[in-house]
Amino acid sequence: MKAHNLSMESFWLPFTSNRAFKKHPRLVERAQGMFYFTPDGRQVLDMVAGLWCCNAGHGHARIVEAIQAQAAEMDYAPHFNFGHPAAFEVADMLAEIAPAGMNHVFFTNSGSESVDTALKIALAYQKERGQASRTRLIGRERGYHGVGFGGISVGGIPYNRMQFSNSMIPGVDHLPHTHLIDKNAFSRGLPEHGIELADELENIVNLHHPSNIAAVIVEPVAGSAGVLMPPKGYLKRLREICDRHDILLIFDEVITGFGRLGDNFASQAFAVTPDIITTAKGLTSGTVPMGAVLVKDEIYNEFMSKPGNAIELFHGYTYSAHPLAVAACKAAQEVYADEGLFQRAAEMAPVFEDALHSLKDEPYVIDVRNYGLMGAVELAAIEGQPGARGAELVQKTFDAGLMIRVTGDTIAFSPPLIMEQSHLQQAVETLRTILRAL
Repeated sequence: MKAHNLSMESFWLPFTSNRAFKKHPRLVERAQGMFYFTPDGRQVLDMVAGLWCCNAGHGHARIVEAIQAQAAEMDYAPHFNFGHPAAFEVADMLAEIAPAGMNHVFFTNSGSESVDTALKIALAYQKERGQASRTRLIGRERGYHGVGFGGISVGGIPYNRMQFSNSMIPGVDHLPHTHLIDKNAFSRGLPEHGIELADELENIVNLHHPSNIAAVIVEPVAGSAGVLMPPKGYLKRLREICDRHDILLIFDEVITGFGRLGDNFASQAFAVTPDIITTAKGLTSGTVPMGAVLVKDEIYNEFMSKPGNAIELFHGYTYSAHPLAVAACKAAQEVYADEGLFQRAAEMAPVFEDALHSLKDEPYVIDVRNYGLMGAVELAAIEGQPGARGAELVQKTFDAGLMIRVTGDTIAFSPPLIMEQSHLQQAVETLRTILRAL
């Protein structure tokens, strides 16, 4: 159906000003490789991998064929007391690329479900091992952990929380965010200043006592808040504090997993191993909704150590390890490995860095930051109108054939890992031209 025939009243768009969008809709009808195409045939360069997820690019034939073949063979399989062989195979594939000692996988359908699953596993684990008083969870300011009640409770983006402030889960504290723009503006890679921000965890632990704290959850690189980097040594110090007080550390790698930072997971890129990792997005290269939670062996084994054959964890989803998602996941992981896309991301990272930082002196630019193929250009806000400049840029760049993502007045980049240097040059020059014309 072409755009001019569409009625837009029924669809309530997520995280969107529906009234503004429906006045000036930005519609895409098909996608291939690095590009979307509008209903009228315009080509739009995708510099956000859909929504941080299409790491192998759009319409990869191998992934498409795997999904089609699975739909023809078996459309659905239950995993409550039954099983699909390919789901076990894919779990083994993920355990193989996960950090050492993380050999067990719980499948979900999204990043939000992965986070709530991880929080439930952490709380249940503490009870299983006789530490039932450990119920407190620690998140971080400006953190994004999906939209479940658990996720928004440990999350730290104010607008995601304000409409639900009386209904979030109790017993949650937040670490300070790591965005020190006055000290770290225009950092290349990890910023120099801010390791001491991790020490606030020690203060929170002392306030509540370690015996009451179950887990700490952070994004290794905060994505949706505007690509906020961890200062050098910061994640390692969080790990040390958690170890000292026997607290679980959860890395939310829904964005940073599967090559985004040039390695399988950010935990490997930064050489810091958490106890639990949440994933989604790049897991299937965005083709079929799927998430997964990776856990350390000792966590899984604690649940399996009780006598008898009772259910160990009363949790799960109708669509956990859905056959089409499993087929997409298997094909995506094979594409990543066979085409060397994670190594490609690592090799392109310095080129990406130089290109983004070439915008340093353009109008309104107050910061540029990057790591791997994840970066941001932060703009000065219009006085009294925070977010207005970012919203204007989304429309202007789309009209000019470029898709970006904005958080407030910060432009985020997370291109598909198949990006060529020519794509990067096109994106940066388009943005440069628009900034100069604002």
